Amino acid sequence: MTKIQAPKIGIIIGSRSDLPVIEKAEKQLKEFGIAYDVTSASAHRTPKNVENYAKTAEQKYDLIIAAAGMAAALPGAVAAHTTLPVIGIPIHSKGLGGHDALFSIVQMPPGVPVATVAIDGARNAAVLAAQILALKYPQLKAKLKKFKAKLAHA
Repeated sequence: MTKIQAPKIGIIIGSRSDLPVIEKAEKQLKEFGIAYDVTSASAHRTPKNVENYAKTAEQKYDLIIAAAGMAAALPGAVAAHTTLPVIGIPIHSKGLGGHDALFSIVQMPPGVPVATVAIDGARNAAVLAAQILALKYPQLKAKLKKFKAKLAHA
């Protein structure tokens, strides 16, 4: 197994149309100096790809951010196949305004948790990811303290 030397996050989205929301997470992760990569795979259209992604994630990442809209099975499908923390981002949709995605992500069965942020809450997903990773990577703690101090003066 490959050892991760610096924090790295895997971001998986259900569709390329989710990229505009994910850009907010990418911007925040860059500010914190956290490496990441983005993969597009659908829990419904390409379930084997999602399963393979999740099963091999521990060799590459410390944590996964999974974003999906509507039925939003992606975060749960990823969480079912890994022991890494998974943060779900429900994506706004025309039909139900993202509430369908929110309920799909937040209502996981016992033993398969997915931390969930607000609808289109990509920036908070990145901040939560940094807070979790700061437990393992002390250099992130200082960056988070500066970030929080800036928020207090904004």
